[in-house]
Amino acid sequence: MDFKMNKLLKKMMVALLSLGLVQAVWADNVPDFKETFQVAKQEAEQGNALAQYLLGVMYAKGQGVRQDYAQAVQWYRKAAEQGYAQAQYNLGVMYAQGQGVCQDYAQAVQWYRKAAEQGYAVAQYNLGQMYREGQGVRKDYVEAVKWYRKAAEQGYGLAQSNLGVMYKEGQGVRQNYAEAIKWFRKAEEQGNALAQYNFGVMYANGEGVRQNYKTAKEWFDKACDNGLQQGCDAYRKLNQAGY
Repeated sequence: MDFKMNKLLKKMMVALLSLGLVQAVWADNVPDFKETFQVAKQEAEQGNALAQYLLGVMYAKGQGVRQDYAQAVQWYRKAAEQGYAQAQYNLGVMYAQGQGVCQDYAQAVQWYRKAAEQGYAVAQYNLGQMYREGQGVRKDYVEAVKWYRKAAEQGYGLAQSNLGVMYKEGQGVRQNYAEAIKWFRKAEEQGNALAQYNFGVMYANGEGVRQNYKTAKEWFDKACDNGLQQGCDAYRKLNQAGY
């Protein structure tokens, strides 16, 4: 890699870090977004997929340039068409939310699928959501479980929690409380409030565990502490009942 490309990559990676998109840290200070935008735009116009993706993020966030969702979509699309998974996912989000394009769940599903098939966990989770809710595709719990599982096995907490729900409710799989508890546990260990709430429900109802309102209350309290209003409401209800 020549000096110019190394410098470009470094600038782009620092920008990605500042945008919260990577974990690695360079020695440089926080970048000048306007300068980074210019460098990224130059490379993006020459077909660099990473630069195209970065440009899309900067337009979407209004970093170094005025926020412009239509421009974000344009650059995400260019990177997505080159097979860049994160751009495919982000383009799906833009279609799902109707940002820079007319809301189109079918298009969202198309782009989520492309990213999901490359193993991108958050896209796998979102694709599972689309199948569960019947948005852009016919509702299909079996397909929802399939995609939740792929993301869950990569450690994605929301997918682990939702996979637990599918086992708890018997949606797309045979009802299995032990499997539900297994996936709720994995999600809960990452601080997932919904999983904590669902643990509380299972203890309150005696589903797969011995009924224990005190333990249920403890799980609801954890969910509440993590910002889930349902957990707060359930905790308050048990508290008022004297548990």
